[in-house]
Amino acid sequence: MFEQAFKNIDDILHKDAGSSSELDYTEQTSWLLFLKYLDALEQDRAMEAELEGRPYTFILDDAFRWEHWAAPKTADGRMDHHKAMSGDDLRDFVNIRLFPYLSGFKRRATGSNTIEYKIGEIFSEIKNKIQSGYNLREIVEIIDGLRFRSQTEKHEL
Repeated sequence: MFEQAFKNIDDILHKDAGSSSELDYTEQTSWLLFLKYLDALEQDRAMEAELEGRPYTFILDDAFRWEHWAAPKTADGRMDHHKAMSGDDLRDFVNIRLFPYLSGFKRRATGSNTIEYKIGEIFSEIKNKIQSGYNLREIVEIIDGLRFRSQTEKHEL
């Protein structure tokens, strides 16, 4: 499952002018996977908190959560292509809004051992090299199709 997805992503990145090596492919795939996994983790934590009757505060503001910028869904859970950004809009959102927001976590974190600090550290050291927002949209849709729910899926990853 994951192997074919990563091959498809590598094929897209190979065509993109901003990614020129296997190292670029790995880096670009990694930051997207991280954000998808963080969203899945936060969804699990929010559900757990709800079941226990306690509030949960998401780490990322609403506009920067995967389900809003990367993969908005319709009521039946399918990709909402009317709300989903693509092309220059998606690329510009990632470069101008998302990465600065995420790298700012490093300054706002209460300590270096917090997840917020680690998010800021990661995103202050890398940049989006995917130049085509259309390629980025294709990659996001592949990654959105991956699930990290079961132990088998997590192990395969």
